[in-house]
Amino acid sequence: MKKNFVWGVATAAYQIEGGYREDGKGDSIWDVFSHERGKTVRGDTGDIACDHYHRYKEDVALMKELGVGAYRFSVAWTRIFPEGKGKVNEKGLEFYENLVDELLKNGIEPYMTLYHWDLPQKLFERGGWLNPDIPQWFGEYARVIGERFKGKVKNFITINEPQCILGGMSNTEQAPGMRYTLKDRLTAAHNILKAHGMAVKALRESVPDAKIGYAPCGWVMCPKDDSVEEIEKARKAYFSLWRNDPTASVVLFSDPVMLGDYPAEYYE
Repeated sequence: MKKNFVWGVATAAYQIEGGYREDGKGDSIWDVFSHERGKTVRGDTGDIACDHYHRYKEDVALMKELGVGAYRFSVAWTRIFPEGKGKVNEKGLEFYENLVDELLKNGIEPYMTLYHWDLPQKLFERGGWLNPDIPQWFGEYARVIGERFKGKVKNFITINEPQCILGGMSNTEQAPGMRYTLKDRLTAAHNILKAHGMAVKALRESVPDAKIGYAPCGWVMCPKDDSVEEIEKARKAYFSLWRNDPTASVVLFSDPVMLGDYPAEYYE
């Protein structure tokens, strides 16, 4: 194993924190979605979840006992900006600062994700990822995070699995529970990429030595055998924009970030 391999664990805010509406937190689309009758199994919500909001010290102690060297967690946008933008909620920042301090005290490197699908409900009501102003809103959120955590956090992930954000816009089984057109989902993809860019700029201004990335996902194409022909077919399939489900393709997000442009099929 290479010496630069990072051994750690990861979570997402809505999946573990609980603390629903506590200390000034606003509603996210997942808060609203899970409270709608019939949307989840047994009517379960993330109101309490793992109660990490109150038990973070116990959780960090468990990580230390396991020998974990790094912890990737996401910040709930609505703890920092209860309405997605505007007034900053100091109590929300204090929670993450206390968490980061506890991690550092125990020799665990914090990896901070800014967005793991929990869009502020107030921004959703203004169009969410379809609103052309959302990159600026996300950039301001990132600026506040960078200024507060400089000197403590140097590893940032802007957006988790953008393909899944769009997946949640193509069915009614995930928040926000609406089925969008392909054109709207491609528009959202463009705004997500711009939001990533705005966040990178904002974070670098406060944390010049930061390591910043995003966390794409997507289906993997595997060759059915070891022949040169099948390997090439799999390579082409993996690095193309799938016409039946282009928003799930790796290249929709990775080409703009890595190569500076969309794949040619995007413009079609």
